[in-house]
Amino acid sequence: MTLTPEQQAEIDDQRSTTQPTLRATVPGIEAHLYKAIPVLDHGFVRVIDYMGDDSAIVQAARVSYGKGTKAVQNDEGLIRYLMRHWHSTPFEMCEIKLHVKLPVFVARQWIRHRTANVNEYSARYSILDREFYIPAPEHLAAQSTVNNQGRGETLTGEEADRVLRLLTDDAMRAYDHYEEMLSQDGQQGLARELARMNLPANVYTQWYWKVDLHNLFHFLRLRADPHAQYEIRVYADAICEVVKDWVPAAYGAFEDYRMGGANLSGKAIDCVRRMLKGEEVTQETSGMSKGEWREFMGVVSDQYKGGPK
Repeated sequence: MTLTPEQQAEIDDQRSTTQPTLRATVPGIEAHLYKAIPVLDHGFVRVIDYMGDDSAIVQAARVSYGKGTKAVQNDEGLIRYLMRHWHSTPFEMCEIKLHVKLPVFVARQWIRHRTANVNEYSARYSILDREFYIPAPEHLAAQSTVNNQGRGETLTGEEADRVLRLLTDDAMRAYDHYEEMLSQDGQQGLARELARMNLPANVYTQWYWKVDLHNLFHFLRLRADPHAQYEIRVYADAICEVVKDWVPAAYGAFEDYRMGGANLSGKAIDCVRRMLKGEEVTQETSGMSKGEWREFMGVVSDQYKGGPK
């Protein structure tokens, strides 16, 4: 990701201008303010503004004033309790506004999280830059044979070269035609809102995205997961690093209970109890489908093969 000198100068100016405030601030996220965190080949994530901190979550839960009524360790314990028991509104007291530059096809995945305020760069009024996401060779993969929405083996050699050439050539050709339609030898060209439809889904767009912490955690749980598509996962990973510096206690609870935890069905809990008693449990005796059993085994133990050892 390369910023123009003008963009870098604007960021430097924003970071050099400070304002006195009575509101709570967090040094960890203050260090991120306005900086562009590189993602993919031309993308980035920037923190534009934020509201609240760990203490705001605690304050809302207790409906207290000031710094609250308990010790810091008790505050962290309360946050973990709220996360453990799926309370949501205290986490909604914190908000963050991000400036994100991302490929259109990633944006169309992202926008399915309908719990944020979004304002996207408009190609009806402005001309998009000649910037396209072209995957690095190690991220070119064939279609998975077991997952209709996943990737299989990495493409290599001549096939990888052929795909990269097609992606690059098609993107550049489409942009050439986009420019031609906008302006034809000084004559009035096609309207921007029509010319844009010729551009491929890997062209970059930008938006401002404002979301509360509860809904942000839901986004991160799905998109920072190893099973998420790589191109959106790297954005989620970058945001995770920001959130970790913003609300460390809340993020620690989220990481433990949501990212590192697992939900078990009633049947799964029954199987765990039977296993603890020494009973050999199989998929056929579990009452679960093959898919449920496979996921359950992935949670309980990678080494478990039908019964306790």
